[in-house]
Amino acid sequence: MQPKGKVERVVETYGALPRPSGARQQLSEDVAAYVRELIISGSVLPGEFLRTEPIAAAVGVSNTPVREGLLILAGEGFVELVPRRGFVVSAFSPQDVRDLFWAQAAFAGELAQRAAEKISEAELDHLREVLDLHQKALERGDHETTVRCGHDFHRTINLAADSRRLAMMLGGIVKQLPNRFYNDIEGHNDDTMEAHPRIIDALASRNGELAAELMRAHIMSGADELVSQLSKQGLWAESP
Repeated sequence: MQPKGKVERVVETYGALPRPSGARQQLSEDVAAYVRELIISGSVLPGEFLRTEPIAAAVGVSNTPVREGLLILAGEGFVELVPRRGFVVSAFSPQDVRDLFWAQAAFAGELAQRAAEKISEAELDHLREVLDLHQKALERGDHETTVRCGHDFHRTINLAADSRRLAMMLGGIVKQLPNRFYNDIEGHNDDTMEAHPRIIDALASRNGELAAELMRAHIMSGADELVSQLSKQGLWAESP
């Protein structure tokens, strides 16, 4: 019997992804999201080959979307296609993490500055409601709701900027660091509950420069913390 690979062991430990009812859409994106999270979390390490069968079983798809999803990750630099051997996990350095945060901070800061000029009172009220829901979710330890609130907060600001193309480019960056990682960063929730109210105040006062500055600082605050956390998890165990 062939020994099990890392992905098979991960699937046995954590189980397959829950499959939503109805027809699945964007199957290759589902695969890319699943494998991307395995890589960033250190569940699979640089140099490891990825077998399609366990990934297909985990996501609940056939082998074709798996290959397509891995090709997406190859385009993002997370994996490499080795001829006649398959896909291997690429090196993923601390600087790569910091670069992703920097790019996200730059785009989000610009969107926040634009939003300060255009955001409506209804959107500001919605941000305050989301902030309240976020605080209550933190108090009761509701992880899923805190993730949704964080996403909703930033999405509302990005849409208020009325800069569709810029928001789409930001989305391409954000998906490379799954939402749950922000909640997993030690101290990130404390920073969020301090930064989000200040960002709302800056938007409400139409102070675009301050909104941009606060947004950039808020996002960049997580970079070194995530690098440290991933280091503790052994992602760069062989690094000097």
